[in-house]
Amino acid sequence: MSKQKIILPEQDEDLLAECQVQTFRSSGSGGQHINVTNSAVRLTHFPTGIVVSSQTFRSQYRNKQNCLAKLRQTVEKLNYRQPKRIPTKIPRTVKNKNVVKKERHSQKKILRKPPKFD
Repeated sequence: MSKQKIILPEQDEDLLAECQVQTFRSSGSGGQHINVTNSAVRLTHFPTGIVVSSQTFRSQYRNKQNCLAKLRQTVEKLNYRQPKRIPTKIPRTVKNKNVVKKERHSQKKILRKPPKFD
């Protein structure tokens, strides 16, 4: 199941054209300024359905820029594909060491057994 890579426009204006922009009043502390202005921004990207919001700044413009950055970051995470693992060959010396180690271990186990009397 291979997912298609999401490609976003380079320009912020073109990206905003693909999004629905909603402004609302921020929540939390901040005094009268937060209670009066609609400075928080929520972006909904229509092609992907990704929703990001920002209310960290007092300015609506800066919150919109922050939302665009968050959207680009989210799409970048979704586009990441882990590189294919190339299996490595075990060297002959390591194989020989493992054989010697197994032989020693088996000798130890043989010595732990009680002696047999015929």
